[in-house]
Amino acid sequence: MPIFMDRHYLEGTSAAEVAQAHRMDIDIQDQYGVKFLTYWFDERRGTAFCLVDAPDMAAVQCVHREAHGFVANEIVEVALSAVEAFLGRINDPDPAPGQSPQMDPGHRAILFTDIVGSTEMTARLGDRMGTELVRAHDAIVRRCLSKNSGREVKHTGDGIMAAFAATTAAVECAMAIQQEFQHYNGGNNAQPLHIRIGIDCGEPVEDSNDLFGSTVQLAARLCAAAASDQILVSENIFREYGATDVFAHATRRRLKGFSKPMLVFQCDWTNASRQLS
Repeated sequence: MPIFMDRHYLEGTSAAEVAQAHRMDIDIQDQYGVKFLTYWFDERRGTAFCLVDAPDMAAVQCVHREAHGFVANEIVEVALSAVEAFLGRINDPDPAPGQSPQMDPGHRAILFTDIVGSTEMTARLGDRMGTELVRAHDAIVRRCLSKNSGREVKHTGDGIMAAFAATTAAVECAMAIQQEFQHYNGGNNAQPLHIRIGIDCGEPVEDSNDLFGSTVQLAARLCAAAASDQILVSENIFREYGATDVFAHATRRRLKGFSKPMLVFQCDWTNASRQLS
């Protein structure tokens, strides 16, 4: 059967009430031939997201309507592999002994890296050397992801897309990546590597039919718009990060796929590096 993720607007609802609604869905799910796999609840934003194995969207809504009346505001079909890559699980988490499971809001920061001039570099150096440089990029980025609780979603050929549960971790990982490449280029490497990075954050089901659709699109566009050795972030990242002194040079830019100019911030990672040291 298809897999669906739905979105509920539940402002003013507690985590305990959402957990009870999830149990009520499970109690009657067999009557409709569906299986509720897990859910995420963002109490601060008042949104909940259910992951459901069901014959169709109507069956999902029927269970919600009969069980507790909290029908979904939006439903999209998703791939389990994508859900696991972005959100880290596809089933209810097992709580630690004597503890309640920590509620995951489902909000994620999405980060893209891209090797600057990779096509020209491969044409100039040859496929073998080009592949070795991509591997060097991958090793550095994956090491930084591991240190900053990042999850690799996919490899893009000359970059990596990653997801983070915390916006601060995404920004700090991006700065660490650029610092690592600065060290790499300062060594005895005959061919320096320069990358660009873009970051946005959002919820799994938004105003599109794709998982993290507009968030992924904006992060990718920010990465494409960034200059060599630059990190560009969205207004969402700027507002959530908390330390505004890390960001500078706010500008409005027209980005492909977005009808209005987007407010874009440059992450001053070189200044942050000096402050940390």
